[in-house]
Amino acid sequence: QVQLVESGGGLVQAGGSLRLSCAASGRTYSTMAWFRQALGKECEFVATVTWSGGNTDYADSVKGRFTMSRDNLKNTVYLQMNSLKPEDTAVYYCTTRRYGSSRQAGDYLYWGQGTQVTVSS
Repeated sequence: QVQLVESGGGLVQAGGSLRLSCAASGRTYSTMAWFRQALGKECEFVATVTWSGGNTDYADSVKGRFTMSRDNLKNTVYLQMNSLKPEDTAVYYCTTRRYGSSRQAGDYLYWGQGTQVTVSS
């Protein structure tokens, strides 16, 4: 069993920054990812990182603005979000899968409860 707990969300003005954290406990798997879901929209891939190699992948909409990293000793992943835009407003979810990167939410088994990010214009 895996438990994921996100934190760090909040309200920020456009152009500002936030850093999300996701603490994993229990059995940890190779790949961690962030997805987001805006009100009335489908769940959207944001970023992913592997525990071992640190390989990352980003959605085009966040590339160059968001950085995903991990601290293996703390079993924690981070999402540094800079130059935030109103369209980044969503609930951000941390998730994990055993191995291999994927941009499909259906490929991930364990999910956190989500943290709200609101970007005002």
